[in-house]
Amino acid sequence: MCTAATYQTKDHYFGRNLDLEYSYLETVTITPRNYPFLFKKEKSLKNHYAMIGMAFVQDGYPLYYDATNEYGLSMAGLNFPGNAYYHEEQEGKENIAPFEFIPWILCQCKTVEEARTLLSKMNLVAINYSEELPASPLHWIVADKEKSIVVESVKEGLKVYDNPVGVLTNNPTFDMQLFQLNNYMYLSTEPVENHFSKDLALNAYSRGMGAMGLPGDLSSQSRFVKVAFTKMNSLSKDTEEASVSQFFHILSSVEQQRGCVHMGEDKYEITIYSSCCNVDKGIYYYRTYDNWAITAVDMHQEDLEGDAIISYPLLTEPRVFIQNQK
Repeated sequence: MCTAATYQTKDHYFGRNLDLEYSYLETVTITPRNYPFLFKKEKSLKNHYAMIGMAFVQDGYPLYYDATNEYGLSMAGLNFPGNAYYHEEQEGKENIAPFEFIPWILCQCKTVEEARTLLSKMNLVAINYSEELPASPLHWIVADKEKSIVVESVKEGLKVYDNPVGVLTNNPTFDMQLFQLNNYMYLSTEPVENHFSKDLALNAYSRGMGAMGLPGDLSSQSRFVKVAFTKMNSLSKDTEEASVSQFFHILSSVEQQRGCVHMGEDKYEITIYSSCCNVDKGIYYYRTYDNWAITAVDMHQEDLEGDAIISYPLLTEPRVFIQNQK
């Protein structure tokens, strides 16, 4: 399971938690403008917008989990089991396999509105990358610097939802996730007042009681409510360091700790990595489950006119700074 979010201070940010019980040895991957993207059913794109994100590179092909292109348009795919449905090839549509979806959009679009235009002609097709890598059941958040949408391929067809909170988790479908916020409109960052009864002398005995009832479990619906509340009320200075730090604090509010979600045998779901991309500057920050030190990769430090992908393995070993080391 996973959580994705947008955030804005002076600049704009996009990122996610990847929650799984295993890793594919994903890397921070930059795809320059002249890398030839080949698609199963559609024409190849030999020249396109450059992008940076997290990907599993298989046979030289970047299978992106999340990415941002050079114009700041961002996407992330999140697990959507039981609801995702990929269709047969349709004549008159642009037929795209799920693993091709992120590059298909980010290669060609600068904004959410441009993405909507492509989506109106698109069909997500039930095509696996390979026998060893079947199509994952996903839905996607797409965001630019001003707005975001959610894209879901279900049995009824391709659904596109406006996303006013800039947050996405997993199940249920996004319209139901968003509706659940109605049940928490009473939450507040302010100290509580006694509305129970004027005849009882009730006292606020702790700070933070305005948020009592905010979900704290690890289910996808609860994580949606919690990270939406945290993000929508989050404050930070607008420096890069403060903004990035605050974004990771937002994601930390719903991270998965090893041992709390048992997947059978000796497998436990954890937050494998958390990411935060400054979409204005093309800087991709990340930290991993064991390495909380923030690492950054700047796409504009690379040759974006190249034709070969550039990958940086994740720094996963714990890094501890000993302040009084002799």
